[in-house]
Amino acid sequence: MDCELAEICSREIGTPRSRNFSRRFSASEIIVKQLNLEKKLNGHDGCVNAVEFNSTGDLLVSGSDDCKVILWDWARNSERFSYPSGHLDNIFQTKIMPFTNDQKIVTSAADGKVRLGQVLDDGRVVAKMLGEHQGSVHELAVEPGSPHILYSCGEDGLVQHFDLRNSSAIKLFYCTSFAERSKQPPKVVGLNAIVNDPRNPNYFALGGSDEYARLYDLRNCGGGAFSTSNRVLDTFCPHHLIQTNNFHITGLAFSNSSELLVTYSDELIYLFQKNMGLGPSPLTVSSENLLRKLKRPQVYSGHRNSATVKGVNFFGPNSEYVVSGSDCGHIYIWKKKGAVLVKLMVGDRNVVNHIEPHPHLPILATCGIEKNVKIWTPMACDVPPLPDDIEQIMESNRQGREDHSRVTLTPDVIMHVLRLQRRQASAFTERRYSAGDIGSDEDNEWEAQNLEFLDGNVSFEEDSTEYSSDCNIS
Repeated sequence: MDCELAEICSREIGTPRSRNFSRRFSASEIIVKQLNLEKKLNGHDGCVNAVEFNSTGDLLVSGSDDCKVILWDWARNSERFSYPSGHLDNIFQTKIMPFTNDQKIVTSAADGKVRLGQVLDDGRVVAKMLGEHQGSVHELAVEPGSPHILYSCGEDGLVQHFDLRNSSAIKLFYCTSFAERSKQPPKVVGLNAIVNDPRNPNYFALGGSDEYARLYDLRNCGGGAFSTSNRVLDTFCPHHLIQTNNFHITGLAFSNSSELLVTYSDELIYLFQKNMGLGPSPLTVSSENLLRKLKRPQVYSGHRNSATVKGVNFFGPNSEYVVSGSDCGHIYIWKKKGAVLVKLMVGDRNVVNHIEPHPHLPILATCGIEKNVKIWTPMACDVPPLPDDIEQIMESNRQGREDHSRVTLTPDVIMHVLRLQRRQASAFTERRYSAGDIGSDEDNEWEAQNLEFLDGNVSFEEDSTEYSSDCNIS
């Protein structure tokens, strides 16, 4: 607190440091600890999966299982407008294209489609399809500062390039697994996350159904979707997860200094510096002697990421904090340096999936299984301590991760997860590629595992109206 008082005094007497006062003060720990729920934005009829502020931060766009997109004037707790996206299934991503006067909104969904909502002069919104994947599209990436260029990645492993000035998408490549020469050809890696490096728009990272986060240079991705050339620039993976084949990535984020944040399903969150990469062929550096020479990433723990596909993000004007949701319904905020947990808030009755920082102010928007968007702002009040039961919460999450125990969820969450599982199994069954693009043995095994899940111990009828108070799901 003494540091914050010194900042205020410096500003009042006009010393040179006061010019950056607002940015430093926004990143102060006392401000982060004062974050509290200010309001809920109600308007959706299903789980809210995606939220994003516009470039100025005065508007917020959200997408939901109800296939509706809402543009909010969040400060006034009111809708600017809403429109049916045209998607046939859950919306997973909503983004406002920069420098379009907030008139172009791109979305992706579980139906495999990427769509554009164009706001007309009379206020109507016309939605059209830009492209599609075979399987869900969890994330889109907009080229920093571009009103035209974006990228998509899907569970089919395909990465696509879109230019809103053109009518068709460009298939860049399929992401494939790393394979030793003596083994079978590489398999397609289903993708959950794509993110651009804000300091170099040519660089982007991918994460999905294996343990490796891959860094690419767009200038090396012009060989066509079925090219077999190795486009990977670098790879990142915690040393103990290399070649485990048991964990997958659900979310990625770049800091403003090009650090890469990676969150794993039923594992932890890791922060990688540029010099922590394994190179384009990680299987060649898996020996203990070579790994000892590489610095290990910073680790953030306490949460649990198992029931849904969760994102991860930075918070603060210079990415001073790391934020994540959790299956326990809490919002976790750690100091980036040192990974000290500084704030824990209840963000949802069930699961918090996505946390979106305001572009300029110490404000957060969050969403999860509940049918609303929550806005968190610093409030002038006594700083609450971390919850008394924080050790029990974190220990329960740790045991769940290590034991892969069942997650206790309400019927609404069970419905949400089972629908996603059914779609994934169906998409994999229907997907067919030409020889050499995919390995049928691995795919059939993956499909069988999902079908076994659906046919196993969980008995659930979508049209049934009789549910117990809660259900267990693996």
